[in-house]
Amino acid sequence: MPLVRTPDERFANLEDFPYEPRYVEINGARVHYIDEGSGEVILCLHGEPTWSYLYRKMIPVLAEAHRVIAMDFIGFGRSDKFTQREDYTFEMHRSTIASFIQTLDLTGITAVVQDWGGILGLRVATELPERFARLVIMNTGLPTGDVPATEGFMKWRTYATTTPDLPIGTIVKRSAADRESITDDIVAAYDAPFPDVTYKTGAQMFPLLVPIEPNQPGAREMRETREALSNWQKPALVMFSDGDPVTRGGDRFFRKLIPSANNEPQIVIQDAGHFLQEEKGPEIAAEIVTFIKRNPVG
Repeated sequence: MPLVRTPDERFANLEDFPYEPRYVEINGARVHYIDEGSGEVILCLHGEPTWSYLYRKMIPVLAEAHRVIAMDFIGFGRSDKFTQREDYTFEMHRSTIASFIQTLDLTGITAVVQDWGGILGLRVATELPERFARLVIMNTGLPTGDVPATEGFMKWRTYATTTPDLPIGTIVKRSAADRESITDDIVAAYDAPFPDVTYKTGAQMFPLLVPIEPNQPGAREMRETREALSNWQKPALVMFSDGDPVTRGGDRFFRKLIPSANNEPQIVIQDAGHFLQEEKGPEIAAEIVTFIKRNPVG
């Protein structure tokens, strides 16, 4: 299980990212997280191929009255990175999130999830429901392999697995509804964790970990997560963007699946692509603050 660690100087002077890095060791790997503010815990989980930088525009708004934690998955951000493909598994990522929550002893969590943050985070929330108070679900899914993957996802999977050196920051820019809003400095910040292709194994592996056949690793867990969420009674807010070809229609799936989601307004984030936190961060954060006020604990 060889590990590499991105040099700290790669993260110097990133645009709009003044947050102090914090670390915890999980199963021999150093996991990075941001921890800002105080109060009820909001746990922000990123997806592929981003890192906690994705939440930088939301953190100031959320941290005014809450404790905001944004972790980096192993293989991403300032967290350690395996260099061997076989070390990246659905179970490794799932257990890392669960161990992170247990190590920091987080309770009363409002989970904010997108992309793989949803696939993994919703699994953990249904395994540790006593630690979660609310769910905020954005641009994600619960793939079981029982139905064909979307054309948008399969195009992305093919691209990600056939491109030897994924251009991480450029992928974020290309996915935006307003590409001009993603400046060269922002592209460089998303590239910062990955000095060269050695550091990108986790990003290249994530698309292959999405179950597209019913017997693949993770498919059973996704079926169990769907079953658990069909009985979920705690507050759940579903917010998808209007411009993501990969997850389009997923908002209807989650509102139909989760009983409590129908108690919340149907919010669609306009003029945003897959990484809606990047394009509409303050707007999304304001909706989350209102959602928490609307659903006080207890």
